[in-house]
Amino acid sequence: MPYNNIVMIGASTGGLKVLEQLFPRLPVLKAAVVIVQHIVPLVDQSFATSLARVSKMPIGLAREGQILAPGNVYLAPGGVHLHLAGNRTFHLFNGEKVNSVRPAIDVAMKSLVAPVGAKIAGVILTGMGCDGAAGIAHIKHLGGITIAQDQKTSVIYGMPKAAAETGLVDFILSTEKIADKLTTLFG
Repeated sequence: MPYNNIVMIGASTGGLKVLEQLFPRLPVLKAAVVIVQHIVPLVDQSFATSLARVSKMPIGLAREGQILAPGNVYLAPGGVHLHLAGNRTFHLFNGEKVNSVRPAIDVAMKSLVAPVGAKIAGVILTGMGCDGAAGIAHIKHLGGITIAQDQKTSVIYGMPKAAAETGLVDFILSTEKIADKLTTLFG
């Protein structure tokens, strides 16, 4: 049974830089925040540690079977896909690469189910390729809010552009405005 507000953020090339600009602007949100960054094992923990330095919310690597809690940030570990069971618990698995990556943003976003009495939002940040576009479409079809980073503040405008080209993105915003929008929605 879904019970949580969820913000799912997908990022790739330049992701740490953008996230380090985004997170200091966010209060403790009334949502669980899940980040799927194209990352490899061994780098994931240092990535989470770096981001935790600028975040008002605790940040850690998602663990198998872990239950999401509002006001917490979870980073998908490198080298495995992240799936949310019932919008509530993490399932990590070593499946085939999707869009040439693992973890794939599309896998995580497409695991979300229609929230009952909760809000979900999908955010696509800087990165190469099109990972996240199908996930954004899925979130929009569930009635969620969809956001893509604008070209000006993206390090690489591949993934946000692909998401925007679905025609299902509600807001195309700068890093600063993404923080403002998430604060308005979940602050």
